[in-house]
Amino acid sequence: MKLLKIRDNSQTEKAAFSEIGTLTGRIKDKTLEQLEREGIFVFPDALEDNGDLTKDQVILQSVNGTYRTGNVMGFLGCGDERLIIASRFSGGEEDYFFQYLLERVMDIPNLVDLETDADDSRRLFSLLLFLFPRCLKAAMRKGLFRTYVRNEYSNGNVRGSIDIRRHIQRNTPFVGKVAYTQREFSCDNDLTELVRHTIEFIKGKPYGNKILIRVKDEVRDVVRATGRYRPSDRQKVMEANRRSPVRHAYFREYLALQRLCLLILQHRGNQIGSGTRQVYGILFDGAWLWEEYVFALVGDVFYHPMNRERRGAQWLFSGNVGLIYPDFIGRDREHRIIADAKYKPAENIGNRDYLQVLAYMFRFDAKTGYYLYPEADGQDDLRLCMNRGSTYESNVSPRDDVSVTKHGLRIPAHAETYAAFVKRMQENEAEFRQVFLAGYTDAHTDPERISG
Repeated sequence: MKLLKIRDNSQTEKAAFSEIGTLTGRIKDKTLEQLEREGIFVFPDALEDNGDLTKDQVILQSVNGTYRTGNVMGFLGCGDERLIIASRFSGGEEDYFFQYLLERVMDIPNLVDLETDADDSRRLFSLLLFLFPRCLKAAMRKGLFRTYVRNEYSNGNVRGSIDIRRHIQRNTPFVGKVAYTQREFSCDNDLTELVRHTIEFIKGKPYGNKILIRVKDEVRDVVRATGRYRPSDRQKVMEANRRSPVRHAYFREYLALQRLCLLILQHRGNQIGSGTRQVYGILFDGAWLWEEYVFALVGDVFYHPMNRERRGAQWLFSGNVGLIYPDFIGRDREHRIIADAKYKPAENIGNRDYLQVLAYMFRFDAKTGYYLYPEADGQDDLRLCMNRGSTYESNVSPRDDVSVTKHGLRIPAHAETYAAFVKRMQENEAEFRQVFLAGYTDAHTDPERISG
């Protein structure tokens, strides 16, 4: 097995990829949309361009003699070659920070150790299983998937096209029944059958019931809807779904669920994927994980518009012109704060980021802005005061009333165990929150100062 481990937001010499040349050739300079088509599972899905993770983003970009990574973390494989994209805070053999984000944001227990022997990818496979309830719940919010199917019948109440061959085979001599097919709008279709096969597959795992208990209502609805389910039809159902992926944009959650189910069901032994040249794996948007994690920390003092779900939309101008989704809008109207979650390193937070937050501050009458990012131990906050005046008039001076601050959450380094890492993270989280809680004491006690 050939394995290479790199980190997000970094550049690595191309020579380091020589041992995994086949895999590198399959993924380099390809967009996430292209990788999704080849079977890579991307979470959350990259179909919407309004999020941090867009379908035209490249996860391994050629830059002169190096390959550059972005905010994506995860695991990719092809044959006996493996590539791990760990968080830039990973230390040695373990990536406790990535594990911690998955646990806090997605309620996935500490099963994921991406530094596995590639032929023993059980932990990666377990991660896919633990993703299933979340994807199922997201898809089922739009109800059971319905589409037109052609069903076969043999009775005296003909309502479709007569199937002469089947009629002769089944109804000779004639006993009053006619074999026919009828096109119907049904919940029992190839996609719901695929979901049912996945549910039954997970039930067979030692911890399967523990996984499915989170979505017991959705599982019940799928089981009731799939009256045609037969265990022996699994391969036929999988092939039908490979040929006919969900295409309608409204059902994009079902497309993500369809891809995940196929990836789970094509598991063979300790191998995910099939064929020596098929690329497989799972990628996570680090920026999305970080933003959702920060919201879990400061959600009591900030509103959180969500562009992926189209919730909490704001407008720059009257007449609903200039759609914006600030990451965090302070709840205290008298001392409004605007905050932007940035997964990238502090030194990469630059002019475009400044202009964005300043525009949001101007829109919401805020004089204080924050960039919330993960940082290594030992780096202090950086407060940037906005200038007034012009170099043409030689009167430039800093203002003391308008500022943006790069406020980092310290990520522990060199933790001996995951438990030790979690303990230190909780201490750092309390320190991280204190900056905002100090200014919101009155807002918590005076309900008139909190709107919406």
